[in-house]
Amino acid sequence: MRQRRLNEEEQALWAAFAHGIAPLRTAARQAKPDTVPSQPPAIPPATPAKPGMSRAAIMQRLTSGGVHAVHGTASHSLTVQKGKGGAFEIGVRRPGLDDTSWRGLVSGKLRPTRRLDLHGQVAQTAFHRLHGFLIQAHADNVRCVEIITGLGSGHNGGILRRELPFWLGRGDLGRLILAVVHPHAANQGAVRVLLRRSARGNGF
Repeated sequence: MRQRRLNEEEQALWAAFAHGIAPLRTAARQAKPDTVPSQPPAIPPATPAKPGMSRAAIMQRLTSGGVHAVHGTASHSLTVQKGKGGAFEIGVRRPGLDDTSWRGLVSGKLRPTRRLDLHGQVAQTAFHRLHGFLIQAHADNVRCVEIITGLGSGHNGGILRRELPFWLGRGDLGRLILAVVHPHAANQGAVRVLLRRSARGNGF
């Protein structure tokens, strides 16, 4: 198909039309960048809550002698502080104890009239029961009592068995005691305690 040529009148009209047309800008209008918010201040990490003492840490403190009964959880721990008297020696005759009382205690002829069974108790509860038991027995002028801790597990026994000598050696309990022995060599999970006479009694 042949292309038709514009006549003179059409050419004049086109020239007038084209004269009023302004060329488009070739440079693309740059988009105004979005405002970038300033970087927020760094938030310090929250301090993690301190966990409760691990079993390994508890056992380390117990064996080092820093504390004497520990009942710990992840949120708290309860302790019985070490007494100033040190551990009460079991099976050792102390000065001032007469021969008859000592022989009766070690031979088993001096029978206990009261017995406290702590087997299976947590250390904190066991200590408070022991404390009240000995104070009351001494006030009642009881001569000999037996305390059962059980053997426990491990090479050196359970916590109660290991801690009992330290509890008995506390100043408030040690002053009430004349001697402590095991009922016999094969029974290391119990002790017999010879108490001093109360102020109402006579002698030792």
